[in-house]
Amino acid sequence: MITAKLTEYINSLKYEQLPETVVTKAKQCFIDFLGVALRGSETDSGKAIKSIINTNNESTVIGEGKSSAIEAGLANGIFAHSLDLDDGHRRAQLHPGTCVMPAALSICEARNKTGKELIESIVVGYQIAIVVGMLVNPAHRSRGFHSTGTCGTFGAAAAASKAMNLKSEKIINALGLAGTQAAGLLISDHSGSMGKHIHAGKAAQSGILSSLLAEKGFTGSNTILEGKEGFISSMTGINPYETDLDLLMNTYRILEVYFKIYPVCRHLHSSIDAMLDITIQKNIKPKEIEKIRVNTYKIAAEHNNYQPLTSESLKQSLPVSMAVALFNNYYGLDNLILNYTSLDDLDNEISDLSQKIKIEIDDAYDEQYPSTRPSRVSISTKKEVNEKIVDLPLGEPENPLDKSDICGKFLKLNPKVDIQVMEIIENMDSYNNINNFMDELNSFLL
Repeated sequence: MITAKLTEYINSLKYEQLPETVVTKAKQCFIDFLGVALRGSETDSGKAIKSIINTNNESTVIGEGKSSAIEAGLANGIFAHSLDLDDGHRRAQLHPGTCVMPAALSICEARNKTGKELIESIVVGYQIAIVVGMLVNPAHRSRGFHSTGTCGTFGAAAAASKAMNLKSEKIINALGLAGTQAAGLLISDHSGSMGKHIHAGKAAQSGILSSLLAEKGFTGSNTILEGKEGFISSMTGINPYETDLDLLMNTYRILEVYFKIYPVCRHLHSSIDAMLDITIQKNIKPKEIEKIRVNTYKIAAEHNNYQPLTSESLKQSLPVSMAVALFNNYYGLDNLILNYTSLDDLDNEISDLSQKIKIEIDDAYDEQYPSTRPSRVSISTKKEVNEKIVDLPLGEPENPLDKSDICGKFLKLNPKVDIQVMEIIENMDSYNNINNFMDELNSFLL
């Protein structure tokens, strides 16, 4: 039984059994989440959710104060997903941290848990969100579901249940309640709306709510994943037992998580990497470019909106994102893309360059997806044609960012925050009460 096996994993994992590499990665994921969420709290969607939540002394609303665990989870999830800079997993096709971290943090604060218990909750939440994503994709995404909102709900429930120290029967109920609340449609992403942001916030909130209700005896389906009318069958159409669950569970999936340096959809990153590699290596200026050809896999190629009308739709536009990146010569985190509100904000040169970018589907690359996310970029000038192939963008485990990169990203997003926060996070597992940990962090963040 799939749901029962995941429950057993949630119930049994202990901090003491975690390899050092897993603990280190969990801390890196927390740094990345915190930096992105803090800056994300300043976005329009961040301001909107802050305006409607209630003040409470239970759990941190990043950069703002405190609210109830449920509302803090909702707000922090929206913050963390609003910049398109949150971590992800390419085979699960979701952003686990933006759902799991808010749930783990909110409940650990509300229940006075230790730093080690927070790390346990993070690792468990990432594992469940990613494994569920791997179980259902790519069929799930092909039906129009946004896995961050759907599969992320299971991860949030797992993290919250672990933090609450629920036993097996109540964990199963929490997963059952999470699964029936799982939601998120890709139309919200691809139409350029803020609906994408609420997918992550609601996943975190629903996971917390599911666990709180389960603790009080509220029941959910005990076969929510594998049942005839369960999550997998209903939202993919595939046989729940086609995938070897034991194989998926035999490693710590958090180690496979990527980090982003460009605030746009992950499917655009390989093309941006390839383009910047060429232009920087060859010192090619935008005005010298006559044509850029992009050959990539189908999903990436479909991000071909040449007239994005909102900040959110720009982050889904391959040609315009590439043009913005090229004019910045590096996709800095404080550039136009984070402050863009309408097409009128774009320089004419950027708009003109985006029209020179031609995108084509490469069937061979499509067969490689999602194991890799390849793109071949060719840049033509009057003098020559240069080409670069990128199979995996920067930030993947096989092409990783190091600790200084992740800390640097945090500080670029939040230049007024003291670097001392990194040392506090590095010592997360030494805290006997996570509230003391967050009090120290909040002294720098508020």
